[in-house]
Amino acid sequence: MNFKVKDHYFKKAKKEDFLARSVYKLEEIDQKFKVINKGNTVVDFGYHPGSWTQYTSRKVGEDGKVVGIDIRPLNKKLLHIKNITLFEQDIFEVQETSQLGVDHKFDVVISDMAPNTTGIRSVDQDRSLNLVEKVFEVLPVFLKENGNLVIKVFDSNQAQKFLKDQKGLFKQYDFLKPKSTRSISKEFFVIGRGYKA
Repeated sequence: MNFKVKDHYFKKAKKEDFLARSVYKLEEIDQKFKVINKGNTVVDFGYHPGSWTQYTSRKVGEDGKVVGIDIRPLNKKLLHIKNITLFEQDIFEVQETSQLGVDHKFDVVISDMAPNTTGIRSVDQDRSLNLVEKVFEVLPVFLKENGNLVIKVFDSNQAQKFLKDQKGLFKQYDFLKPKSTRSISKEFFVIGRGYKA
């Protein structure tokens, strides 16, 4: 199997001091759709290992804030960065943004979350869709009116159907498979802009 793509993005991430190659997926999405702006408050669901959090932290600047939340232990490599706050907990147990040290809803919700994969495609697709459905369920708690969403999805007929049903929640709604996604991967990203809270 040819993983040249991996090598290129993997080396690039190391060189540019990012924690994972997945940062280039968010970068491409952001360049194309302008989802993250200077001064934004952003929450990163399932941030581990943290490359999306790093990118977002650089993008929002010192007046912005990034909250990363994951059930895995805190990634200490991110703790020194001033505009990042990390939480080790289940995002779906958070009832209000004040539990994350923020007194208002977020400008942007990003989620590169994936289930623990089994290698059985149908099981992995179902688990991914389950996470995606839960994220849409909690959006009213986290995302402010006119806010933006970026979320990873494993492609399936059910996922396509569910996502089409959510289209009305946003003024603009796009799907993208970034260039840095491995060719064998079934993942793509949904970009929602202008949330109709």
